[in-house]
Amino acid sequence: MATAGGGMATAGGGMATAGGGMATAGGGMATAGGSGTVTPFADLRADSNRDGVIDLTGTTDDAVETVWNTTSGAIVLANMDDDAQTCSTSSAQSDATLAACHDAADTIVNGANDLLDMASLRIMPWPNAPPNSMGIITVTSGPVAAAAGSPRVRFFSETATAGTYTYLDTAMFGFGTNSLQQGINLKMEATNIVRDRNTWDGYVDVTLTVISPYPGGTQTTDTVRFRVAPLMTFSHATPVVQGYATRVRQGNGTDDPDSVDFRTDVQAGLTGAGIAAPLISMITPGGDDQWTQDFFETGYMNMPIANGAFHTIRVAIRSANKEGGGSNPLRTAGKVVFTQMRGPDVAGLQQFQASSSTQSTLDSFGNLETIPPYTHNGTSYPQGRIIRGNIPSYHPDNSFLRMMEGQAVQPPVYVDTSWLLVGHIDETISFLPAATPRGWIMLVNDAALARQMLQDQVTAGNGSATIFPGMQTLNSTGTAWVSAARSINNLLADTVIMSDSAAAAAEVNAQVAIIKAATGLQDSEIVKIPFLHEDVGGGSLAYQPGTVNLFLLNSGHLVSADPHGPIINGVDIFKAQMQGALAPFGYTVHWAEEWYLYHLLAGETHCGTNATRVIPTSKWWESGR
Repeated sequence: MATAGGGMATAGGGMATAGGGMATAGGGMATAGGSGTVTPFADLRADSNRDGVIDLTGTTDDAVETVWNTTSGAIVLANMDDDAQTCSTSSAQSDATLAACHDAADTIVNGANDLLDMASLRIMPWPNAPPNSMGIITVTSGPVAAAAGSPRVRFFSETATAGTYTYLDTAMFGFGTNSLQQGINLKMEATNIVRDRNTWDGYVDVTLTVISPYPGGTQTTDTVRFRVAPLMTFSHATPVVQGYATRVRQGNGTDDPDSVDFRTDVQAGLTGAGIAAPLISMITPGGDDQWTQDFFETGYMNMPIANGAFHTIRVAIRSANKEGGGSNPLRTAGKVVFTQMRGPDVAGLQQFQASSSTQSTLDSFGNLETIPPYTHNGTSYPQGRIIRGNIPSYHPDNSFLRMMEGQAVQPPVYVDTSWLLVGHIDETISFLPAATPRGWIMLVNDAALARQMLQDQVTAGNGSATIFPGMQTLNSTGTAWVSAARSINNLLADTVIMSDSAAAAAEVNAQVAIIKAATGLQDSEIVKIPFLHEDVGGGSLAYQPGTVNLFLLNSGHLVSADPHGPIINGVDIFKAQMQGALAPFGYTVHWAEEWYLYHLLAGETHCGTNATRVIPTSKWWESGR
């Protein structure tokens, strides 16, 4: 809504008009020679009612343009993709240089598709604008002003050629009489996402000021409030579009046979799930980093467009793992978000503190999962909530935490993973879509159940059956391969592993209690996944392949580690338990051979895979956050 004010207004020293008007080179007001004071007309409009178009004839946008809540408020995207693919894909570039290149880093419209990433605004015509009228755009954002040269948003104005836009330096140029009489089309991009709400909360107020040159120098303003779209991560509520796993090679450059076996099994799962896109075998910068889940995460940000559709920019997020120094402090493999993934409608970003961290394992994305959407105690989380291992004394990179918390629409749930050797939430918890009232179930590691299953086999007279048949492991000094197989009787008699497993069960129960309190999850929605634990170097680690650490493909298929359990009557009892527990929810489990490539190196199937997923249909803006 426009507001009018009296008093002599100036357009600012050196302000020039764009679009055919008269320039005001000094601070004074020009006059048109009239005898009365003209009240300027200022009407700035955007898609404030979120129907994807600007209402140019009615008031549906105009009436709600200054608010931001569950039903109203304009949205702008952080235009951080690379539509024209002009950014370097060389991993030789420094971490900072790679991250600095994107479409919002320049003042150029990077092709027609770049305009689709921008929000539209319309300065409505003032047909009777007198000569020497002036219109200027100003931006207010907070709570801390943007640094000089680093605006929160950038504007482009339409030229005389319809559909063609040029950069508008709002600090230097305003709109003259001719432009104001005809009306002006603008495009706006955000130059960044929210990184820290103490610096910027994501809101931007765009104000049009129209100044009358008549004596009395009145001016009128109109303001539209925008919020930059948040960065969101995927839960397992939506299916895989594209799967990834690292192509691990041997010293002579040939494919590691264990990597071939693993990727073949994952591909079989994708095929069985009906996912057409073949698995991408990534070759990572700086050597083969097999922990594909850990060095990048996929996300997205979007805004409404016409006909109820969304325009989405996918986001590849680099982990904040500290690995090097100097100009390349981050984990080298994470450069793939810029060298292989960034492009048209795909942004790449990173966020980290420069100081090194001894807890850098918690920055891996195996320690960032997303609880699927739910409502609890009257509060709805339509995009779900991220969940991380994080306690005051053992936490991920604080600046990355502030960034994720700052998005607001997926407020985090934090649990204690400090007792785990690797410290990742995916070691003990997983979420699957399911036909339940909530729409999903939670899989939870249960070491006590694993012990009970083995004890039941002893009771059934099968205590001599072998766990890990045919598999090998390194001896205690790591110098030779020895058989990993042992009888059920022998394993149950191992008081150290039984004690370690009991301690792990208690820790997992504490994690579950936090999640239940945060979500309202019921015991009937929890599926127990059995495997034992052992203490390694003071931290807990899955002794058996951790089958809860899985790769969810869609609502009927997943890939998990071959547990190599005891074979009783021709059946692996741990395979049978997991498949049986998930069968009521319609799941087929595809088994992956990952013993040597992942399990013996303190990881499992989820650790070695990654994915982009179908964009959720929920509208984040309806949360009002």
